[in-house]
Amino acid sequence: MTTAIDVFDPRVYESGIPYDAFGRLRGEAPVSWQEEPSVLGWPAGPGFWAVMRHDDVRHVSRTPADFSAFLGCTQLRDPEPEDLDFTRQMMLNMDPPQHNVLRKTVSKAFTPSKIRQFSDMIARRARLLVDEVIERGECDFALDVSDGLPLLTLAEIMGVPDSDRHLLFTWANRVIGYQDDEFGTADPNAGAAPAPKSKPVNPRSRAALTDMFQYAHDLAEHKRRHPADDLITTLVHAEVDGRPLTDEEFEMFFFLLTVAGNDTSRSVIPAGVLTFTQHRDQWRRLVEQPQLMQDAVEEVLRYCPPVIHFRRTATKDLKLRGQRIKEGDKVVVFYPSANRDPEVFAEPDRFDITRDARAHLSFGDGPHVCLGAGFARLQLEHMFTEVLTRMPDLEVTGDVEHMRSNFISGIKRMPVRFTPGPRLS
Repeated sequence: MTTAIDVFDPRVYESGIPYDAFGRLRGEAPVSWQEEPSVLGWPAGPGFWAVMRHDDVRHVSRTPADFSAFLGCTQLRDPEPEDLDFTRQMMLNMDPPQHNVLRKTVSKAFTPSKIRQFSDMIARRARLLVDEVIERGECDFALDVSDGLPLLTLAEIMGVPDSDRHLLFTWANRVIGYQDDEFGTADPNAGAAPAPKSKPVNPRSRAALTDMFQYAHDLAEHKRRHPADDLITTLVHAEVDGRPLTDEEFEMFFFLLTVAGNDTSRSVIPAGVLTFTQHRDQWRRLVEQPQLMQDAVEEVLRYCPPVIHFRRTATKDLKLRGQRIKEGDKVVVFYPSANRDPEVFAEPDRFDITRDARAHLSFGDGPHVCLGAGFARLQLEHMFTEVLTRMPDLEVTGDVEHMRSNFISGIKRMPVRFTPGPRLS
């Protein structure tokens, strides 16, 4: 079924996630054909199936034999032919059994006990970030506070030196923000079909990531000489079926960690704080009942998912929700829509920290469920604790600027004010 409701154009997301459009599709055309026109200087694509209901998103995510991450990789836009083989080296873009082997190699760095070891560090970082602004009584929460916690946490986990941590932020911006003019890679002539010579450079291509990969190999060499208790040291000494990681596998692990490890938490932290300011009753309830913090984190993740979609490719002709999908078709699952499915969540548009929101799909599902979800939850818990206890009257004072992206639901700027308080360190 083809629909006129557009959930592809990145400009649709500049005011936040279009929940009204998702709701209409979920009710009227839960599996619909979407056009893929030329926008932001990028050439038109062949189109895709948009999957909106919770059960269908779970089914696609859990059935790699029918819906492959490997064939066309996981980004909505098709990779360039010359980049396809390289992009497939990323664990995110693999199917079982190859995916399972590689995931097992690094999963020991993401066990619950390993994640808990970082809890005090994350709490300290959150406290220091609030300390930086608490005496001023105002700040840009996105730029001054929430951007820093994922970056500092990721650098600590990976073993990136303090002097180089800004590089992780730069690389993540380049890859995730490529649809947004502010990050310097989008064509300002939005909607115009580009001439071949003006085609934008794909920020996920190997050519565009040369500096990041060179740094990754330099850091790996340093960790070989000076091993430490960090993830890069783990990768340097990891083995897959008795052999070391290839250069390409290591590069793609570094890429995945730099982007996914940064932008998921970086997106949901300010969105969660914004949501609390819009639902003061839930803010007060959490202040009065701090034992609800873990439930509140899950509800924020359901209500404010950081990742909008991931793509799969049909491995054969099949049917989904009555629609005939052909072998090779793109099938794209939309997590914000699944998280507001009334068949799973009662009154799904209501923000309620007392609900059981654990069925949300903000970290994906199936073989590719997010390895770093535990780290993200810890960051949310500690940052919300700092804000709710030290900035209880925080309010938004200006326009909230959202990233222009159909992939990540990011907040670029969020001006706030609050009663000044003392530093704690």
